[in-house]
Amino acid sequence: MYYVYVLKSKNFNQTYTGFTHDLKSRFADHNAGRSKHTKKFRPWGLVTYTAFEDKFKARAYEKYLKTGSGIAFTRRHLL
Repeated sequence: MYYVYVLKSKNFNQTYTGFTHDLKSRFADHNAGRSKHTKKFRPWGLVTYTAFEDKFKARAYEKYLKTGSGIAFTRRHLL
């Protein structure tokens, strides 16, 4: 399975959208500071995730969530 996930910083007004095939491990990496993009906004909480069997559909959904309308969708419906 492939996962697209949304994280929200517990101490800052920041969100992060990502893609992985191992959600549990990737979430732990974010909170341990092993990702340069999320390190400074730790700790993170998992807001939501969506599972896909198809890697390309998961990548397309992640790409959408990072567009202007995808960010608006996330704020309106997921946060």
